[in-house]
Amino acid sequence: MLCLIVLLAGGVVYYIEYELQDIDALNTVQLQTPLQIYTNDKKLMATFGENRRIPLPYQEIPKQLIDAVLATEDQRYFRHGGVDLPGIGRAAIQLLLTGRKSQGGSTITMQVARSFYLTRQKTFARKLREILFAIKIEHKVKKEKILELYLNKIFFGNRAYGVEAAAEIYYGKHVSGLRLDQYAVLAGLPKAPSTLNPLANPEASKKRRDHVLYRMYDQGYITKAQYDDALKAPIDARYHDLQTEVKAPYAAELVREQLEQMYGDSIYTDGYKVYTTINSKLQHAANKAVREQLLAYDERHGYRGPIDNLGEPSLTNMDDWQKNLMKRSTVNELEPAAVVDMTDKTITVLRQSGDLTILPWDTMSWARKQINADYLGPMPKRASQIVKTGDVVYVYNGKEGKEGPRFVQMPKAEAGLVAMAPQNGAILAMVGGFDYQSSKFNVMTLGKRQPGSSFKPFVYSAALDKGFTLSTVINDAPIVVQQEDDTLWRPQNVNRKFYGPTRLRVAITESRNLVTIRLLALMGLPYTINHLTKFGFVRSQLPPGLSLALGTAMVTPLQMAQGFTVFANGGYKVVPYMIDTIRNSNNQLIYQAKPLVACSTGCAPNQAKAPHTLSAQNAFLVTSALQDVIRKGTGKEAMHLGRNDLAGKTGTTQDQVDAWFAGYNPDLVAVAWVGFKQPQSLHEYGAQAALPVWMQFMRVALAGKSDKPFTMPPDIVAAKVNAYSGKLTDDDDDDALNEYFMASAMPGRETYREQLDDENNSSTYRDAENNVTNNGNATNGGGADAQQELY
Repeated sequence: MLCLIVLLAGGVVYYIEYELQDIDALNTVQLQTPLQIYTNDKKLMATFGENRRIPLPYQEIPKQLIDAVLATEDQRYFRHGGVDLPGIGRAAIQLLLTGRKSQGGSTITMQVARSFYLTRQKTFARKLREILFAIKIEHKVKKEKILELYLNKIFFGNRAYGVEAAAEIYYGKHVSGLRLDQYAVLAGLPKAPSTLNPLANPEASKKRRDHVLYRMYDQGYITKAQYDDALKAPIDARYHDLQTEVKAPYAAELVREQLEQMYGDSIYTDGYKVYTTINSKLQHAANKAVREQLLAYDERHGYRGPIDNLGEPSLTNMDDWQKNLMKRSTVNELEPAAVVDMTDKTITVLRQSGDLTILPWDTMSWARKQINADYLGPMPKRASQIVKTGDVVYVYNGKEGKEGPRFVQMPKAEAGLVAMAPQNGAILAMVGGFDYQSSKFNVMTLGKRQPGSSFKPFVYSAALDKGFTLSTVINDAPIVVQQEDDTLWRPQNVNRKFYGPTRLRVAITESRNLVTIRLLALMGLPYTINHLTKFGFVRSQLPPGLSLALGTAMVTPLQMAQGFTVFANGGYKVVPYMIDTIRNSNNQLIYQAKPLVACSTGCAPNQAKAPHTLSAQNAFLVTSALQDVIRKGTGKEAMHLGRNDLAGKTGTTQDQVDAWFAGYNPDLVAVAWVGFKQPQSLHEYGAQAALPVWMQFMRVALAGKSDKPFTMPPDIVAAKVNAYSGKLTDDDDDDALNEYFMASAMPGRETYREQLDDENNSSTYRDAENNVTNNGNATNGGGADAQQELY
């Protein structure tokens, strides 16, 4: 008999050691973990993956949660060797008494064995293998590591795997920030995640929680006072998506798409951590600027009415109203609320939380009724002219929450902003629309729109390379162009006036359309289009006609930002990028970005130099003119930022369909766009709609940073010119002013313009000149369909 027992024991030992799968991998096991995307300052932007899991090391799991789990699941965990014989005995007795198989008797180690190596099929064979695996695991893996695996792998319902994901899904907090009663809720879930779910069945969840609390008290983990207090706590779980620290969904989606191309579907399970170039402070500033300035634009165009009406309020239907509000989404911090009462100058609304909030008059006095896109009703004098009881409206908590809740409406227009570092193309902030959940279309990367006059700097850059100067004078006079379809194009300045001979600096500062068209005609389209490719624009985007001078190319805001980096960094063509580093689940670096850097002689050994596609002199001269746009031109509102290191250009397309502002200083380029998804008039110019977005962002982005003047490169000469002729002059000239020149293109020398024949060598220009009405009293001519007004 003894020999038989010895042989049986030896067989078991042999089976455990040699026949069961090797379990050494448990010490280094990689749980299926979703993709996590972070900012450059290591703040979580997004998580992608079907299963939500955020693994924690044992030492970061709160002791009270461990106590709750052990008290309920395996109270002798630290005393047994993987198998709890008394527990198995109890399970066997239950089987004999009831005739039903039960999961009773399984230790945490046995559950880990089943989870990693076995099926959930309830058979005696599987149970025996589970026991043998548990014994083997206990001999190879430390107790703390086994418990860590268990608490990170078990399912808690609602796609949450592991305690950290469960804490964030149910309570919107890190697990370290929960209360005792909440730990008890989580500890009770693994037994039946569906039926004990606090969201689907709060009553069952409460009973299970109270049982867990009693087990903790009975086993001495908590005091009687702690037990009593925890029992009184409500079941306050609510669904929360996994917690993020920075809202940047459009940027995160770009990263996800690129990673999927690089690594395939494994990115959703293999625990990649991606660190981007996004700066959390700048992203937050961009989010606020787009949201608040789009709300401001919308307010300027009147109130369109409530979302819905719930009828007359009463004490008995407030709960129904709250449930109705809870079903409605909060959109980019705009929360639905219901009007329950009003005075002449206030509105009282019911919030989703059940709270009542009073909205003061100054937050709603803007709400003139929108009759149509062109006409607003009179200014309201009392609240009843704006809303009635039962109306469902939107409430916004105001700038930084300091101004209190405001009466707002959901904007119909869209807006976006992208910011880049001109030295290497790093994307520092990106907002691709008002709300990602409402529209996932990223207008910064996918929205090809006409940039209007914000495109003109690139045309003027071509002129400077051709030999023109900022003091070159071109006639601002009517021009008529016969197009390929034999129709006549009669472009106009925005105010439909003609100013006669105009220096190029003035033309770009005041956005003169006719001067820019004539300039393009003088240079020729082939030359100009070739020059535009130096900024990253693609030839297929550039129309082969004189309207190109007015910004009829179809480009994205990101392309515009890339183009303006060439001016900001002194002529280098950098490439936009967002992924900086990628680490695998073992925290090993598997990818490091190597961006092209705008450096001449100061490049680091590991840096790749960006191509120098534009001379530093050209970039400086264009920047000088764009600084005048802000100092005294169409962007002069930006002077309220109180800085002297800003350059930029407004843009508005035909019929005010798209509004732009592109601006920069030596360290930062930002482009703002406002428009509608389906093109229609904004009834505002770029300076009114887009510039405020840019200004609000730059005010935060440059706060605390001193002015950083643009560096004047060699071979730039300053000289006095006559304000009207553009010719060199001296201090005795009352109309003298300072101007910058490339040393090779000083007035008085024979420049390209002076080499031109009477009509010059450009057939395009000659054809255009032949159609110019030179009579100073010429009419504008043509109908709306014959005019292209882009400024």
